[in-house]
Amino acid sequence: MKKFFLIFISIFIILFVIFLLMTAGKGSFKNKVCFKNNCFNVELANNKDERLKGLMYKKSLSERQGMLFIFEKEGIHPFWMKNTFVCLDIIWIDKDRKVVFISKNNKPCEGNFCPVIKPDKKAKYVLEIKGGLADKIGLRKGDYLKMSINDK
Repeated sequence: MKKFFLIFISIFIILFVIFLLMTAGKGSFKNKVCFKNNCFNVELANNKDERLKGLMYKKSLSERQGMLFIFEKEGIHPFWMKNTFVCLDIIWIDKDRKVVFISKNNKPCEGNFCPVIKPDKKAKYVLEIKGGLADKIGLRKGDYLKMSINDK
């Protein structure tokens, strides 16, 4: 009987560890985007309310975090830095996942007037990452984005 109990406990522990490993990373940053070997864990903004809020009120952003905005249709999608506390690189990406416009080192908006950052190309996705990283990773127009996202 003691041997059966030990086997049962061992199997339970193994199954529990497997469960933990399978569910690791299922929090806010369960989605990943990459430019070549440079990957970012991203939060998704795929509805109107999430897109309006964006990264407002975030006090910090690591070099491997970001936010991916997903729009229903490709179009000209302007951005601004209202209530944003960190500098951001903003990257517009078309339906084919090609970078079409980059606005670098956008400073937080001070006061009531926030300048609008408007791309000159249509995009379906917009990625916000920590300011200065686009240059650091050598990101250029024409680069392609790989995505591993679960937008459900």
